[in-house]
Amino acid sequence: MSTAIGEYYLFPSTLFAETLPHQVKTILGSCVAVCLFDQVLHHGGINHYMLPWWNGNGMPSPKYGDIAIERLIEKMIFLGSKKGNLVAKIFGGANQLTYGKLEDTVGERNIVTAEKMLSEHGIRIIGRNTGGEIGRQIIFHTQTNQVFMKYLQSTELKRAI
Repeated sequence: MSTAIGEYYLFPSTLFAETLPHQVKTILGSCVAVCLFDQVLHHGGINHYMLPWWNGNGMPSPKYGDIAIERLIEKMIFLGSKKGNLVAKIFGGANQLTYGKLEDTVGERNIVTAEKMLSEHGIRIIGRNTGGEIGRQIIFHTQTNQVFMKYLQSTELKRAI
């Protein structure tokens, strides 16, 4: 049996889910990434969305949190997962723009979207590093559910949760 771990860079407005072990890297500012992990099958997936809700205009895209989360859940189920076996970690949602109240920022609305959508699907959030004013780089290990994170102003990579 091979112990090789694939590497994947996740661009904004995309998602990744696979049964084989991967480490998936992405960079987040006001965007949010939702990491889903199947506690029974030991595989996972991640999305990276930019805006909270699709407004119905144009094509539904994983650029929007509601679409990205639905599609990630669907992909995990396609790979054999059951919703009851899924847990989530969420990252990002920094307030990188200084206008308006905190609850009005894109980052905060992206965080609320993740919380609401996951709750509606009965998926428990077991870890998070969200909000603030600094972007993050994360590396999600799909087979172990470990996430390593560093703030973009820092050079130190540490285990987040």
